[in-house]
Amino acid sequence: MKRLGVLTGGGDAPGLNAVIRAITKTAIREYGIEVIGFRDGFKGVMEDQRMLLTESAVSGILPRGGTILGTTNRDNPFKYQVAEGRFEDRSEQCINKIKEHADALIVIGGDGSLSIAHELSLKGLPVVGCPKTIDNDLAVGQAKTFGFDTAYAFATEALDRLHSTAESHHRILVLEVMGRYAGHIALHAGLAGGADIILIPELPFTYDKIIAKIQDRLQQNKRFSLVVVAEGAKQLGGEMVIQKMIAGSDDPIRLGGIGETVAGQLEKLTGIESRVTVLGHLQRGGSPTPYDRILATRYGVAATDLAAQGQFGYVVSLDGENIKPIHLSQVAHGIRKVDIEGELLKAARKIGISFGD
Repeated sequence: MKRLGVLTGGGDAPGLNAVIRAITKTAIREYGIEVIGFRDGFKGVMEDQRMLLTESAVSGILPRGGTILGTTNRDNPFKYQVAEGRFEDRSEQCINKIKEHADALIVIGGDGSLSIAHELSLKGLPVVGCPKTIDNDLAVGQAKTFGFDTAYAFATEALDRLHSTAESHHRILVLEVMGRYAGHIALHAGLAGGADIILIPELPFTYDKIIAKIQDRLQQNKRFSLVVVAEGAKQLGGEMVIQKMIAGSDDPIRLGGIGETVAGQLEKLTGIESRVTVLGHLQRGGSPTPYDRILATRYGVAATDLAAQGQFGYVVSLDGENIKPIHLSQVAHGIRKVDIEGELLKAARKIGISFGD
């Protein structure tokens, strides 16, 4: 192998630059391989936008959030938009363009990008995957994906700040965090930040159960409550709150508004002033935590090792203390949800946290 391609796809996450840095340094120093970065995910492949990644190019990017390559959650080569409302399979063109500039490709992404990587692998492209998502919902073992630690640490800090103002004004404060189909951020941040109520997609809630918790706190002379709600949480028998739909996207649903809905209902039903804070993309930005920097670096090194050794069709995964390869077929289209019978959720219940169920 002489040239190794790399791209970042899907939503950005703290730690992406750490992976790019690790891939570049390992490829050059350990194997003498040139690294080509495709800009803006598969869009850069299709539009022939790329850059040479040298040690100088990745110098100083370890603590930076985002990705120096850029990213997008559109431009799926298997469903490539050629005109308004018209899509074509351009996967062969994609593969040919990659092979013009690289002997193999490392795809850093979440379920959508890794699903594309799997399909390209089935068509003969030498591919290695590197898992990324702040939602921690990839079906890659039981370990954290990089970006998650930073995201829930920020959400925890937000709860710490909200606690003092909620207590001072005797309010119900609702914090809406990311988590479309899995409530890992909400659960971890809620537990770490002392939330009283945590609402997650895996456990549809009822307002009766939430109000019962609030009333119990009032009887204990606790005149405020903190509620953490994942954006994909929904009322029992109801649907997720959709903000808008994006045409042409592999993931067209844009959630948002559940926090406002919950706060409005709780104020109406309890008479207690309720406010909502939506963290949104603040969870994606900023410098990665030390944990995410280290995990991302380890993933970058491991992915480069696999590519250099000709082990394609795999994604790197943290299994306990060790990183091991898992076949892309086990990851593509998979989502790992919160284990509602797991130790973490049971611990939260035992200390009095309500899940509205």
